[in-house]
Amino acid sequence: MNRIFLLAVGCVALAAASYGQSSAPAATKTAVFAGGCFWCIQPAFDKASGVIKTVVGYSGGTEPNPTYQLVTSEKTKYRESIEVAYDPGKISFEQLLDIYWRQIDPTQSDGQFTDIGPSYRAAIFYGNAEEKKIAETSKEKLTGSGKFKKPIVTEILPATKFWPAEDYHQKYYRQNPERFEAFEEGSGRESFKKEKWSGKQ
Repeated sequence: MNRIFLLAVGCVALAAASYGQSSAPAATKTAVFAGGCFWCIQPAFDKASGVIKTVVGYSGGTEPNPTYQLVTSEKTKYRESIEVAYDPGKISFEQLLDIYWRQIDPTQSDGQFTDIGPSYRAAIFYGNAEEKKIAETSKEKLTGSGKFKKPIVTEILPATKFWPAEDYHQKYYRQNPERFEAFEEGSGRESFKKEKWSGKQ
């Protein structure tokens, strides 16, 4: 009787362990992009299936604990950026790049739209050789598409430490929807996206 009971318990435990292993999610990965005002590039990534979390912040510089005031003083190498945590089993780095290209003007080198300065320059930050290759291939694909008459100048750079921005910058489009919409329209970003991508995100 005891042997039968122990065998049954063992089978249940083994089944539970096997179920847990088969349903375990893929390891989360992160990607970092700079695309001008970080408020404006966050909504599209938040809507993407497979994206777990997004945080806006600063990347590309060396000073510790950068602040918005310091970064926008244009005295550092930091750029306004977004860190995207994603499930690679549901969305790929290449697909994230497809979303990214649709949020920026890849032909502008001095910033993005009406935001001019080093901190607003667009860039793809790669974490390893594979991501670098994927980014370069994606850039070449966009160049070959003929969608843009000017050269694609968005930089592809090695990732540095990402620093989250102040709380009031996070999900700004949700915290201040009217001000956000007015800013995006006024900057010319929204009309540019509609012209180049027919409003598709």
